[in-house]
Amino acid sequence: MSDIKQKLDKVREFVQTPEFLNGKGLSNEVNIRMFCYEPKDEMVVKHFIGQITTDTTISCHLVECNLYKIFLEACKDIEILDAIPDMEESEGSAYLLEQLHSTIGEDVFVEKIKAKCQQDGDVIMITGVGEAFPFMRVHTLLEALQPYFSDNPILVMYPGTFDRHQVKLFNRLKPNDYYRAFNII
Repeated sequence: MSDIKQKLDKVREFVQTPEFLNGKGLSNEVNIRMFCYEPKDEMVVKHFIGQITTDTTISCHLVECNLYKIFLEACKDIEILDAIPDMEESEGSAYLLEQLHSTIGEDVFVEKIKAKCQQDGDVIMITGVGEAFPFMRVHTLLEALQPYFSDNPILVMYPGTFDRHQVKLFNRLKPNDYYRAFNII
């Protein structure tokens, strides 16, 4: 338990550094950092997120973008949230996933994140990655975000692994290629 807490303390320190806030040392890459953690530590990480996003002593402006909450909000916007269980039961999970993704794609997530981030320099903290799976996959979202947030550092709280070439959610699912981010620790 203390190992994850020590790592989260390093995250708290790192998000306030000029290296992260100004994107220094990234060879002109987009300033996307991944904090990977063991899925079993999810509750500790959620507690940390609650603390750091309300900490008034942090020297940067953190904007939490919980992908699962964004997904639910998007479902409410188009008034389909209550119909989802019936659709899954009658049509099946694969059909539901296809319909939801065609209706609530990366562009919807990007617009909702853009609405939350009002200033250049806001630190975008992507959370809820595991909860939003399979409705949104972080590697496709990050690709969609890149053109809009060149002046915003992005921190992804990721329950899995990232080896600078692939992300592997929950350390179990099939890896997806992604190479434009850097591990924070």
